[in-house]
Amino acid sequence: MLHIALYRIFWYHPSALNEPQNVLSGIRVIDCATYIAGPAAATILSDFGAEVIKIERPPIGDPFRYLSMMPGMPISEHLFCWILDGRNRKSVALNLEDDAAREALLRLVRTADVFITNYQPPLVKKFRLGYEDLRPLNDRLIYAHITGYGDTGGDMNEPGYDQTAYWARSGLMFTMHNSDGEPCRAPTGFGDHPTATTLFGAIMLGLYRRAVAGQGSKVSTSLMANGAWCNANMIQAAQLGAKFLPRTQRKTVANPLVNHYVSRDQKRFLLCCLDTKKDWPNFCRALSRPDLIEDPRFSTPAQRQENCVALVETIDAVVAAKDMAEWDKAFRQYTLTWAPVQTNEEVAHDRQMEANAVFDEIAPGMRTVSSPLTIEGVKKVKPRMAPQVGEHTGEVLSGLGYSPQEIDAMVQRGAAAIGAPKASPKG
Repeated sequence: MLHIALYRIFWYHPSALNEPQNVLSGIRVIDCATYIAGPAAATILSDFGAEVIKIERPPIGDPFRYLSMMPGMPISEHLFCWILDGRNRKSVALNLEDDAAREALLRLVRTADVFITNYQPPLVKKFRLGYEDLRPLNDRLIYAHITGYGDTGGDMNEPGYDQTAYWARSGLMFTMHNSDGEPCRAPTGFGDHPTATTLFGAIMLGLYRRAVAGQGSKVSTSLMANGAWCNANMIQAAQLGAKFLPRTQRKTVANPLVNHYVSRDQKRFLLCCLDTKKDWPNFCRALSRPDLIEDPRFSTPAQRQENCVALVETIDAVVAAKDMAEWDKAFRQYTLTWAPVQTNEEVAHDRQMEANAVFDEIAPGMRTVSSPLTIEGVKKVKPRMAPQVGEHTGEVLSGLGYSPQEIDAMVQRGAAAIGAPKASPKG
C-alpha cells in the first residue's frame, strides 16, 4: 500500500520512479517567499531532487540576497546567506503587480506540486495568492504558508522575523542569559532554519495525504509556534504554575557538572553530566582529583549545589592547568558528556561534521552546509550555486508555452526580467 501511495505522489512525473537516488525528483516547487524560513524549506526539498523555481520581484530580487552586507554581519566578498539558502533553484523575476506577470505565475501554479509563500495576509490578498485562489487551478497543489504569528488572532498581520516572533516572543530570549548578563540577539537564521525544517515536514505530510486522498491541501506553521516548541519545557512549567528559581551565574549553578570551563590555552568547553551517581566519580578521576569524590562538601548533588561556588572555583583551577587537548583525552577516557565551545571558524572545519557530510562542495574550493536530514541508501543532490535574479525567466516561461516575442514584451514593460549567470561564485 505504501508503494502505491508513493507512486501516487509522483504520478504526474513517472520519470521520478526511475531515479531512486533523488527521492523527490519530478516534484515541482514554487518558492514564492522571501528571506529564510520559507525558501529554506524549499532548499531541503531541492536537496532530495525537487525542482525549485523561485519567484522574485525585479530588478533586485529577494532582499535576502543582500543580508550578508548588513552592518554587523561577517565581512566577506561573497553573499554567503544567499549562497546557503538560495542554492539549487531557478530564478524567475516577475512583477506580480502586473497582470501579465501574475498570469505567468498562475500558469506555473497549474504545473506545480508545492507552492510556498510567507507573504503576510494583506499581500496574499493583494496578489490573490491565497489557497482559495490557487486551489481551483490545481486541486493537487500543496499550499505551504509560513507566518510570523499564525493565521488568526490580533497579531496575524504583523511582520515577524525569527529575532522577534521566534526568539523574543517565545520566551527564549528572556531565558538565555545569566543573572549577571543581558539578553542577547540570536544568530542570523537561528529560528528560521528549524522552522524551515518544520515546514518541510508539513509539506511531506501534505504530499503523503495527497497520495492517499488524491487531493492537495494547505499546510502551515509559524515562527512563533516553533519558538514555543523549542521553549516548550519552560512554557509547560509555567502553564502548570511552577515556581521559577532566580537566575544564576556561572559560579552559582545548581549543578556544577552542567557548566562551562576554560582550559589553559583559553579554550572553553561545556560539561553536561546528568547521571550524577556515575558521572561525579568519573569526572573527579578525569580531573586527577579522586579525593573530591568523598569530599563532604561535594559528595552528594545537594552538597554540590550548596557549595557550588567552592566547587566551581576548584574545577576552574584544575581545568586551567591543562590544555584542551589533554582534557579531550581525559574526558573521552572516562566517557563524560561534554563538547568544546567552538568558534564559527572552528566549526567550519570540524572533522566530525566533515565525516558525517554536514558540509558539501557547492563550487570549486567552496563548501556549504547541507540540510540535516539523511536517508540510508539515498544520495542528496549535489548543491548548485544560487542563481542571479531572473536567470531562468526565459527558460521557465518558454516551458510554459510563452513565445520569445511574448517574453520580450513582458520584459520591455517591466512585468518580467531576465538575468544572466555570473562566472564568479560570489552569489
